[in-house]
Amino acid sequence: MHGQAREPRQGRKAATVPTFYQCRGVPGHLLSPSTHPLSATGYQVIARKWRPQTFADVVGQDHVVRTLRNAIARGRIAHAYLLVGPRGTGKTSIARIFAKALNCTGGPKADFDEGDPAVRAIAEGSHLDVIEIDGASNNSVDQVRDLRENSVYAPAQGRYKIYIIDEVHMLSPQAFNALLKTLEEPPPHVKFVFATTEVQKVLPTILSRCQRFDLRPIPPALISERLKAIAESEKVSVDGAARACIARLADGGMRDAQSILEQMIAFCGAEIAEADVLDVYGLVAEAKIAELAAALAAGDHRRIVAIVDECDSAGRDLVRLLTDLQSLVRSALLDSIAAGGRSARLGSPMTTEQLTRLLDGLREGEGGVKLGLAEKINFEVTLLKAVEASRARAIDSLIKELAGLAGEAEAAPEAGEKKKG
Repeated sequence: MHGQAREPRQGRKAATVPTFYQCRGVPGHLLSPSTHPLSATGYQVIARKWRPQTFADVVGQDHVVRTLRNAIARGRIAHAYLLVGPRGTGKTSIARIFAKALNCTGGPKADFDEGDPAVRAIAEGSHLDVIEIDGASNNSVDQVRDLRENSVYAPAQGRYKIYIIDEVHMLSPQAFNALLKTLEEPPPHVKFVFATTEVQKVLPTILSRCQRFDLRPIPPALISERLKAIAESEKVSVDGAARACIARLADGGMRDAQSILEQMIAFCGAEIAEADVLDVYGLVAEAKIAELAAALAAGDHRRIVAIVDECDSAGRDLVRLLTDLQSLVRSALLDSIAAGGRSARLGSPMTTEQLTRLLDGLREGEGGVKLGLAEKINFEVTLLKAVEASRARAIDSLIKELAGLAGEAEAAPEAGEKKKG
């Protein structure tokens, strides 16, 4: 009834959460998601269900996992860590796993028991000593002062009081300065783990007090392998070309790849093919990208225009196609450098200089394709200009070649005169 206070349900305890920070629940282990709380609808999205829960689950960040494991094994645990990298590469997940390793029963130990009550409490976001803070909404000086005052108190449950600050670059300069002293000389029981996608916005005074780890974009092959395991667990058939397409679209982010797979399952059901991914996201098949790149290398203007017409009629994303073309030309450029100055990876032999000019022409037209009013026209003009640029000769190399020819012409008469003498 309206106007009356609702009585609490029997048997449910009120959560005790400090007002400064926001605890965010962590999903269950990817191999046993049913043992952890689900959403109100009883369904958990793939990106949460398959989130790494141990160091062994982390994909593509072996250098970070190895360093943290060694630090724990040798008892050389620093007081502050900074995890840097693109979205969806595992920054927050690694921070939580590290917190589990430090505060597990009998810890610190890298190979902790997932059934340990302390570990489960951290996974569920109910551990009182693992405090997750959203840097975007908790960025004022007063809130950082609260953190500094609370950090002096001994841990309530675990061995350490661990502060995980996500998107730490969102803290104001004043908040950073208020944190400096505590960050440099924290109490022995306090550990900080920061995560950010924009490290250039973090003050140098903060960087100098942290151990920094740069997380890399996850290679498409590893993303495809993980998607295969997810699909088998979810009883969904996803062919290899479709997984490769999703991995290409994810741009190195595992979470993005899992979200794309989630959407494709909703769209296709139990069977997902490459054509389905291409249709939903407007991508161009790799074979068609290679065909267009071959036309650029051969200077076939008619074929270039025909392929662009075909892609535009099919509703493909031309901006994404330009990005994929750049990636393919770059791989040919690297191949030419390794091969000594020439590569035929695009179909026609091209020199390193020609590939450089082709790639530069594609990059120069990127802004016009993205922001211009006539996307198709701008895209066509960009491709044609890039072809002409690749077939042009650099003026400096031409001058050197002419000078060499002139030197040879002057040397020829002198050699003839010496023979006569």
